[in-house]
Amino acid sequence: MSLFRINIMFQAMEKSEINLNIKKIKIGVLGGSFDPAHKGHLAVSKEALKRLKLKSVIWAITEQSPFKKKNASSLSGRIIFCKKIISKNKFIKVKYFEDVIKSNKTYNLINYLYKKNKYEIFFLMGADNLINFHKWYKWKNILKISKLVVFDRHGYKKKSLNSKTFKQLGQKEVTFIEFNKVNISSSQLRKI
Repeated sequence: MSLFRINIMFQAMEKSEINLNIKKIKIGVLGGSFDPAHKGHLAVSKEALKRLKLKSVIWAITEQSPFKKKNASSLSGRIIFCKKIISKNKFIKVKYFEDVIKSNKTYNLINYLYKKNKYEIFFLMGADNLINFHKWYKWKNILKISKLVVFDRHGYKKKSLNSKTFKQLGQKEVTFIEFNKVNISSSQLRKI
């Protein structure tokens, strides 16, 4: 083996060791239409920060959820309201990524953050979303590059624990968090 080739192999080994020693920043990603954002989103974010020892939580706003009807509020209005509701909670970052990643799919967002190679990603969701998670675009790939954290929601625990996703993955792949829930949803607020 030539000295040049040994040198290249040594440099590659050094680079991989450097990557292994980099401590990744623990972030939570809570995605959705936030139409409107409410104290339930805030409670989940605070609980995730505390229990998972996160550096920050990203509220990743989608222009249009693939699973919901047209939003009642404009994207810009929802972003403004989110920033207003989190004003004293500097650990929460309100972000709109779809103009960068050219997609409203969760997998593409999580993959975009994962490729930055500096984050340990915790994908946060309510128990109601776990019920149909197996229908999401590349849902198994989301689990390969992030940790799935499910927050109990009033009336959804039994259904979510009996979901196809939970039955396939179980507690090894899904962290289920029970906490003092806020019994509110965006769809309930829109009816008021």
